[in-house]
Amino acid sequence: MRKIQILGTGCSRCTTLAANAERAIAESGVDFEVVKVRQIAEILAFEGVSALPAIAIDGVVKSCGRTLSPA
Repeated sequence: MRKIQILGTGCSRCTTLAANAERAIAESGVDFEVVKVRQIAEILAFEGVSALPAIAIDGVVKSCGRTLSPA
């Protein structure tokens, strides 16, 4: 199963990003697991994280510092 990782400490923007990712998955019907990564050491292990929240797909950072919409 593919993974979408939400990188953030649990702030409201991180929570919104996770909810939007889950909504996008539900609407698209694709098979993804949403994983919340909250530990700073784990977040720093991802290459390319410059701001939080961030989102990664299968370990590759796709967006930083933005709360993406479900679209």
